[in-house]
Amino acid sequence: MTALVISLVVSLVLTLALESSFFLVIGKRNRKDLLLLLLVNIVTNPVVVLTYNILVFNIGFNRVLVIIPLEILAVLTEGFYYKKYGCDFKRPYLFSLSANAFSYFSGLILQTFVF
Repeated sequence: MTALVISLVVSLVLTLALESSFFLVIGKRNRKDLLLLLLVNIVTNPVVVLTYNILVFNIGFNRVLVIIPLEILAVLTEGFYYKKYGCDFKRPYLFSLSANAFSYFSGLILQTFVF
């Protein structure tokens, strides 16, 4: 497998595990909302990771200038779907921001110690 495919798979698996854990840790239990979380991340995560890899590693853009708008778009997209289709999201955009921040920073910590 190429490095890009490995990066996409690892990122998606970690994101699904971390955000699902976050969902459960904060006390959410609705199975439809958990399924929604998984589906939304299956759509948004590969787009963010692929775009990041292309812009940073192939074109040479600054990492910070790329990741901030990509994460903002992911939070807004996911928040929209949580609001529109979720059953138990009282503050869907805040949940999306919190789950993404948890996942992103946990990933950075894991990357520091594991990779």
